[in-house]
Amino acid sequence: MVLSVLADRISVSFKSHKSNAAVAEARLFAGGPKVILAKPGSYMNTSGGPVSSLMKFYDIPVENVIVIHDELDIDAETVRIKQGGGHGGHNGLRDIIAASGSNDFARIRVGIGRPPGRMDTADFVLKDFSSAERKNLPVTLEIAADAVEAIVRNGVQAAQNVFNTAGN
Repeated sequence: MVLSVLADRISVSFKSHKSNAAVAEARLFAGGPKVILAKPGSYMNTSGGPVSSLMKFYDIPVENVIVIHDELDIDAETVRIKQGGGHGGHNGLRDIIAASGSNDFARIRVGIGRPPGRMDTADFVLKDFSSAERKNLPVTLEIAADAVEAIVRNGVQAAQNVFNTAGN
């Protein structure tokens, strides 16, 4: 959803790619580097293959990869940036780390909070957004898209200084 926001901002469309992903190539801002926006055609848990294939196809070093993912350990509607690290139990990150051979990629972590009560985590992350969540989702997606642009424009550390502060 974040990549759709970015694509809309710069008026590009996604096209099918042999890596089992929908891909859009563009510059996020005038004079900026070419970026590859990619939505794996697989489930998040098995997105490592498409990510690794795209890295090879476009000759992208892992340090230039930005993965956008949901994060249980962050309050809903909160966006945080992280460089490297483990998978923290996130199967999609686990698969990307295994397929790419590295965990040294940037992450845009979009908070979804913890499941209520005793709800199963898998059920929670796969359920539809509630009406309240849908109401606030567009703002969260815009903030996450801003975070991607900030990383591309100024680097991870500078973007973290903006997006990982207490007020954001």
